[in-house]
Amino acid sequence: MKLPPDLMAVLEAVRRVGRPRLVGGGVRDWLLGLESHDYDVEVAGVDFETLQRALAPFGATDVVGRSFGVIKLRNRGREYDFSLPRRESKTGAGHRGFMVQPDPDLSDAEAAARRDFTVNAIAYDPFADQLIDPHDGQSDLRQRLLRHTSAAFSDDPLRVLRGFQLAARFDFALAPETAALCRRISPSYHELPKERVWGEWEKWAVKSTKPSRGLDVLTETDWLRHFPEIAVLAETPQDPEWHPEGNVFVHTQLCLDALVKLAGWAQSPAVRRLQLSLAVLAHDFGKPATTVRGERKGQERIISPGHEAVSVEPTLAFLRRIGAPLELDGLVSPLVMHHLAHHHGQGEFSDAAVRRLARKLAPATIDDLMLVMRADHDGRPPLHSAETLAHIEALGAKAQALALQAAAPQPIVLGRHLIALGHPPGPDFKPILDAAFEAQLDGQFTHELGGIAWLRHYLSVPPLK
Repeated sequence: MKLPPDLMAVLEAVRRVGRPRLVGGGVRDWLLGLESHDYDVEVAGVDFETLQRALAPFGATDVVGRSFGVIKLRNRGREYDFSLPRRESKTGAGHRGFMVQPDPDLSDAEAAARRDFTVNAIAYDPFADQLIDPHDGQSDLRQRLLRHTSAAFSDDPLRVLRGFQLAARFDFALAPETAALCRRISPSYHELPKERVWGEWEKWAVKSTKPSRGLDVLTETDWLRHFPEIAVLAETPQDPEWHPEGNVFVHTQLCLDALVKLAGWAQSPAVRRLQLSLAVLAHDFGKPATTVRGERKGQERIISPGHEAVSVEPTLAFLRRIGAPLELDGLVSPLVMHHLAHHHGQGEFSDAAVRRLARKLAPATIDDLMLVMRADHDGRPPLHSAETLAHIEALGAKAQALALQAAAPQPIVLGRHLIALGHPPGPDFKPILDAAFEAQLDGQFTHELGGIAWLRHYLSVPPLK
C-alpha cells in the first residue's frame, strides 16, 4: 500500500510506542484498486497520552473524542485520524446509545469485530506489508458483497444506511443474512438523528457509481418504507409502450444509473452532483398522485398529466425527511418542476421562452436541466428517441446563443437608471422595474442603451386605467 511519505514518517514514530494499523475505508479502497486519501490509523499497545505525545511533533493535534480515543493530526495540508482500539457496549436507544471504552490491549481480531461490514474490517500493517483479515473481508470484496461483521451490527441502525450508500458507491450487493438482520431492526430507524441520516444520503447522491444498488438495499431491508415518497413509486404503473422498463420506481432507478454515466455529472463538483442526483430521484414524485387511465390519441393509456408540478411538494417533503439543508430546495425543486420543458415546445424554443425558463430555474441552470432531461430519456431502455434528444439539444443551442446555459438573465434596467432620469425613489419603483424586466425577457431590449430608451418611453406613457 503506497502511503504518503509524510504519513510514513509519522507511523515510524508511532511504531516506537505502539502497534499502528491502517484500517477502514482506505484499506478497502486500495484493495478495490481505487485511489484513496482516507487514511485512518488504529494504534494498539499504547495509552492515549503517550500516543498524543508521539504525534505532537508532526503537526497540530485535535482530540475529537477523548472518550473514543481519537486524535486528528493535521500534517502538511492533510488530516489523519489516529485512534485506540475500543470496546463498545449498547446502553440505550439510537446512534449515540453506546458506552465506548478504549482498550489498548485488544487483539486485531477483537478490534475488527466492532466494525460494520467485513469489507471495512480489513487492517494493514505497513511495516510487515501484511493484511490482517480475521473476518475474510477480502472474499466478500471479490464477490462485491456487504456482510455484517458480527451480531453487534444491530446495535447501531445507522449501519443500514451505510450499507445503502456503500452498495451504491461500489456496486455491491447485500448478503442475505445481513438483509434479514436489517429487516429485524427496521423499526429502530426513528432513533436516528436527522443529521446522520442526511450524511448517508449525501454520500449516496455525491459518490454513487450505481445509485440503483442503494435503492435495492432499502427495498431488501424493508427500510424503503421510511421514505414513502420513493416507496410509493413501486406501486405506480406506467404505460408499457412509453415505458417498457416497468413501474415508476424501476424507471427512477434506471434514470439515476444513467445520470452518473453522463460526463456532465461525473465531472461536476460535489454540490452539483448532489443537486442533480436528488432532482433525478424526485423528478417523478408526482406520478403516484396523477397517474390515471385516460384517452390519448384515441387509445386508452396510462397517463400522469401535470405530474411535474405535483412533484414539487413531495420533493420538498422528502428533503426535509432526510435532513437536507434548506438551500437545496431552490436547487432541486425547479429541475423537478421543469424536467419536461423540452416537450412542451416540441423542440421550438423562442428567445423569450428560454429567457423565462432560465429565470424560473435559478439558481439551477439550463445546463443542469439538460442533464436531468437526458437521464430521464436514458431511463427507458430499450427505447431511444432521436426526437427527444433533438429537443434537448435545441434547448441547449438556444440557451448557448443567448449566453443563458449556465446563468439566469439579470435585470438590465435598475433603480439607478430611474434616478438618473429624475424619477424619485418611492413605492412605484418596484412595479416599474418589474415591467422593465418583463420587457427585457420578451426581447424588447437586450442592452443598457436599449433599456434606457425603453424606460424613457415607458415613463412618458401613462398607464392604462
